[in-house]
Amino acid sequence: MTGTLAIVGFGLSTIGPGIATGLIFAAYINGLARQPEARGLLQPIAFLGFALAEALALFGLVLAFVLK
Repeated sequence: MTGTLAIVGFGLSTIGPGIATGLIFAAYINGLARQPEARGLLQPIAFLGFALAEALALFGLVLAFVLK
């Protein structure tokens, strides 16, 4: 049972951040296309979102190894 959960956790830790990163930067590019002068406001938010998505990826990876 725990081996199956580890595989699911590893799968989610690899697929989820890829999707999240794409959505974050798509929203960032869309915001810059609509209002270029908002770059100073949008850029830190985009990088923070990227960092959080990658932190969740690392958490999922560690969780997959812990449940193994």
